[in-house]
Amino acid sequence: MKFDASQHRCTIIIDKDLPAGLAINAASVIGISFGRTMENLVGPDMQSLDAVNYPGVIYSPLPVLLAVGDTIQALQHIAEEDADIYAMPFSALAQSCKTYKEYGEKISSVSSDNIELVAIGLIGPKKKIAKLTGNLPLYK
Repeated sequence: MKFDASQHRCTIIIDKDLPAGLAINAASVIGISFGRTMENLVGPDMQSLDAVNYPGVIYSPLPVLLAVGDTIQALQHIAEEDADIYAMPFSALAQSCKTYKEYGEKISSVSSDNIELVAIGLIGPKKKIAKLTGNLPLYK
């Protein structure tokens, strides 16, 4: 998918019971992964009047919303069935690991149905994402 801010919406949904530090971590990881995997999501660098470089930022708003864990899991299942929606799930398992190698070893030894999601990022057509997330409160 090539992101188009006029047609697409992106959002991050965090488990409402996740402590603030872990919630910030989850949102950060999803944001970084979005920027790495989604073509045209991040704009070009900009320069100030005095030639200081400011790296490109996301082309559209990126609301961070709250939901219960079951809702996050349901959103993952919906995204799996809809080719128009790109999902970036983030697990409690990932947050429990000290290294990427440990994460790889652990995640490859468990079925996805047994992986607790603590957050998910969604990108897709504006109407579809709004329908899925429009009733969720903003993380404050």
